[in-house]
Amino acid sequence: MAHECTDGGTGTGGAEPGASDSLRTFGAVVQALREHGGLSREEFGSLVRFSKHTVASVEQGRRMPDRDFVERAEEALGNTGALRKAAPHLSRQAGLASWFRQWARLETRAVTLWTYECRVIPGLLQTERYARAVTESVPPVKDEEQVAEQVAARLERQRLFERKPPIAFSFIIEQAVVERGTGGPDVTRELLDSLLERSLQFNVELQIMPRYQPDHAGFDGPLMLLESPDNKWFGYAEGQRGGMLITDPKEVSITLQRYAKLRSQALASEDSRSLLKQLRGAL
Repeated sequence: MAHECTDGGTGTGGAEPGASDSLRTFGAVVQALREHGGLSREEFGSLVRFSKHTVASVEQGRRMPDRDFVERAEEALGNTGALRKAAPHLSRQAGLASWFRQWARLETRAVTLWTYECRVIPGLLQTERYARAVTESVPPVKDEEQVAEQVAARLERQRLFERKPPIAFSFIIEQAVVERGTGGPDVTRELLDSLLERSLQFNVELQIMPRYQPDHAGFDGPLMLLESPDNKWFGYAEGQRGGMLITDPKEVSITLQRYAKLRSQALASEDSRSLLKQLRGAL
């Protein structure tokens, strides 16, 4: 999968996510500045308008701090500029399964990113409520902090849509995944609205694989492909408790062939949008 056909990448959650060195270092600096200022985690949390549990997660390197946290922490800790300067260098690994992190690093520099998903909406296209529903559905049972970290990591990856130079995205999603109703009708309506909006983005191609498709190139499961800045292609495949980066040129070529056939078998972009609108109207 892509922990996400889970989200290390895609969807649900296999192995326990861990912290990256850069996040641990950032968290240690936040803790040192907070303690130097004589603030408890609860007091600091009140100043930055985050819970003491979130503060603890950031300080322990288990959570990627968002922009609001960084800016408010700077103001609360003396406006040294240290946190603002460090934040752009944080690796996006918090909340991602360990096997997915290498792929996550590659995709931050990708010029092309293709995803076929047959089990769950790709992580890059999930809404917050959908991501939470998926994360909470798959055993083992997670506490609120674990759920929040994994959802935040998934949503953080969506900054790729804003990257300059832009990435050329292609998504192929099985119709049954969209129709599954994960999270209930309200979550599904919100998801469909989000998919329709994202499909209008100039660098995004979204195709739906119809339910009836006897000749199907995706029987071996979900797959992801990316093209690096030096025009090398890499593939990624994921299973229940692990993922595999595909670098061998022959295997990458096979994966490219399969994706090309999937694109020809899926509905065209406009037809896919029409189907999504039809499903949205039926809710």
